[in-house]
Amino acid sequence: MDSNSYTPVTLQNPTVETAVKRISLARRYRAWLLALFSLLLALSSLVLGFHAYIAWTLARPHIDPLTSNPALAFGAAYEDIQFPSRDEASRLDGWYIPAAAAGGAAASKITVIFSHGYGGNREEIWVPIYDLAKAAKNQGYNVLMFDYGFVQSELGVTGGLRESQELLGAIDYAKERGAEKIFIWGFSMGAGTALQAALQTREIDGMILDSTFILEPATLYHNMKQVANLPKLSQPLVHFFFPLINGVSLNQIPYDKVKETQYSMPIFFIHGKKDLKAPYEIAEEIFHNQKADSGSQLWLSDKDYHELIYRGQKRSYLQMTTGFLRTLATSPAKNISNSGGR
Repeated sequence: MDSNSYTPVTLQNPTVETAVKRISLARRYRAWLLALFSLLLALSSLVLGFHAYIAWTLARPHIDPLTSNPALAFGAAYEDIQFPSRDEASRLDGWYIPAAAAGGAAASKITVIFSHGYGGNREEIWVPIYDLAKAAKNQGYNVLMFDYGFVQSELGVTGGLRESQELLGAIDYAKERGAEKIFIWGFSMGAGTALQAALQTREIDGMILDSTFILEPATLYHNMKQVANLPKLSQPLVHFFFPLINGVSLNQIPYDKVKETQYSMPIFFIHGKKDLKAPYEIAEEIFHNQKADSGSQLWLSDKDYHELIYRGQKRSYLQMTTGFLRTLATSPAKNISNSGGR
């Protein structure tokens, strides 16, 4: 018998077909997995990119250019001015309106500084701020109107962190021009910025805060929904991208301290109960945290919206705000300790 002989084995067709099918199914399975992974990757990139865009957009609102000036708006002589923020990180443009010194009277030692809000400039047209600047000037006060740094630069809005240093720079400029008393008149985020600035100085003698907006998680999400109807889980994503894109973390905003502090100056809080951007309860909370003898006041309007109280109730608004300023102007400075001031 031949030692090299062998018995041939015949492969059955079903066995070959089964092997081919298995290979084909494995290839399809891998293709499906790859397609699914690619789809998930694309969707994830779109979601992340969209939230990065929201973070970028929130810090860079559209701002209309100036349309007028104090001379055209109400016949006031003014100066174009420029000054640095207190930390010298930015330079600000503005207008200085000296009080009229009729009959050789001495220049006023009181200056009202207007602090405009998010998405606006020194004109704050929807208030409208020229009417209030005229009222302050007619009372014999110097007026300072200026643009925050985000108006003319790509630095973006920081929720009051950089803006508070810019407002402190405006205070320094007013002091250099001879002001002995400084009153801040703020709107929306400009009012929240004034509260942040007041944590860092005792050079503010009084404030009028209209529609106070403080950037905290609840108000951030509420205003994100004004841009797009986003789910709640979008908030941490925007928080994540905000410092990466804008260089400032929202966690740096001292919103708890702002709400809890007993300030060293009288504050007149004005807020509409129909405000859809800044909950009136925040202004109410800050007011109730002030000492009973602080001189602070609160006006909650039942029928008005964000920054529209003056338009809705001009006579009452002017009577109360100018009356508050007169009280501040004639009152001696109070030495009330400020837990955050210097």
